[in-house]
Amino acid sequence: MKPKAPMTSNQITPGIMISIDKNIYRVESAVKVTVPKGPPFIKTKLKDIMTDETIEKNFKEGQEVQEVTLDEHNLEFLYIEGKDYLFLDTGNLEKVFVPKQIIGDKVNYIKEGIEVKAMFYGDTIFSIELPQFLELMVVKTEGSDASPQVTDANKFCFLETGAKIKVPLFIETGDIVKVDTTTNEFIQRL
Repeated sequence: MKPKAPMTSNQITPGIMISIDKNIYRVESAVKVTVPKGPPFIKTKLKDIMTDETIEKNFKEGQEVQEVTLDEHNLEFLYIEGKDYLFLDTGNLEKVFVPKQIIGDKVNYIKEGIEVKAMFYGDTIFSIELPQFLELMVVKTEGSDASPQVTDANKFCFLETGAKIKVPLFIETGDIVKVDTTTNEFIQRL
């Protein structure tokens, strides 16, 4: 856990992390606003790193703000234990339990051996980031969503991790495909 020395609202810049009411936010934007009547203020857009919810918050000019630094760890998924996901911290070889709500919809790409980046504040894990591209096996395909004349036809398939994505008609059960985890899109057959 790395709380930094207090800073003032005038020093808020996009990209930094700040703590407000025990929540950690990433600053998306910060603009100094001057009004004809009244003191100037700093208008910010903040993204809660736990919930991905974006809020707007105004700070008085010179108001004290607590900046924080998150620690990044590389974790390798081992297995599900109870309601939590058990990972191995590849840096210090310690077990890390990640709650289901932190995994969220990324669960569709979690399988044994997948490495993720995790953001910690002290011992609390705030988020995980999947690799952008994964190579996964197709375990089932569904029928085409197009008529025979259409040249750009797709169908749905299920991957070994449980994800459901659209793929071209030539993809069959057992194929290994490259998937973009940020867009849930098929990239290529391997």
